Amino acid sequence: MNLIEMLFQGWSGPVRTLLVGVLAYAGLVLLLRISGKRTLSKLNAFDLVVTVALGSTLSTILLNEQVPLAEGMTAFAVLIGLQWAVTWTSVRWRRWARLVRAEPAVLLRDGAPLDAALKRERVTRDELLGAVRDAGGSDLDAAAVVILEGDGSLTAILKG
Repeated sequence: MNLIEMLFQGWSGPVRTLLVGVLAYAGLVLLLRISGKRTLSKLNAFDLVVTVALGSTLSTILLNEQVPLAEGMTAFAVLIGLQWAVTWTSVRWRRWARLVRAEPAVLLRDGAPLDAALKRERVTRDELLGAVRDAGGSDLDAAAVVILEGDGSLTAILKG
């Protein structure tokens, strides 16, 4: 293969990518809107896996001519349908929710970092301090509690 062929192999590839890309994007947006706001919420570990899978599927649809648009849209529907089913089930059964979702963890109480929790959750004292500052505090003593939320964000609740 010469340099010219590596850079451009005709118009059919770019035209297919443009056409399939527009249609796949529109279909993905439509499916995400149908599935509801929860699919697009702040990401926890499970949501992140689904989002990465959707991105990988979109990439495959766009760049692999062996994958027809209909199969790609079916893959989108399956992933979004499974995401919807997991979240629907999580709302109704607490045990299932605990299985697929990360539970919040208290990392600091009354200004004192909980070292075992910090180590288990792999959070540093500097990250705790950053959360306290984001909440308007100046140091760890200003916080009543700092919680590592299920989506990985830190929430600081100040004293008083």
